[in-house]
Amino acid sequence: QVQLVESGGGLVRAGGSLRLSCVASGSISSFYAMGWHRQAPGKQRELVASIFSGGSTNYADSVKGRFTISRDNAKNTVYLQMNSLKPEDTAVYYCAADRFTSLNPTRSTRYWGQGTQVTVSS
Repeated sequence: QVQLVESGGGLVRAGGSLRLSCVASGSISSFYAMGWHRQAPGKQRELVASIFSGGSTNYADSVKGRFTISRDNAKNTVYLQMNSLKPEDTAVYYCAADRFTSLNPTRSTRYWGQGTQVTVSS
């Protein structure tokens, strides 16, 4: 089974920075998309950033200009660089990876990491 392990979360003051890492058990080249989601208490899980196999990226409006998603294929790792952090960024951040199933090329499977807590104080 695919395993995704996040790290890099912690407590930071507003205006500070953190870099999250997501290490996959296999080659990240096998995924057509990877991304970071977050969920705050009492709120819906939301997509923060995504990166596709061709290298294109997408960001939620709330983090544009502050967060950067990147990957290192040699290390099977996806990163989320978070700058100018705000208290509203406080959430559990989850790594996700999408791969087409070999049994049905029209359907994909999403894998999730266990999450890492990010807390931003005022």
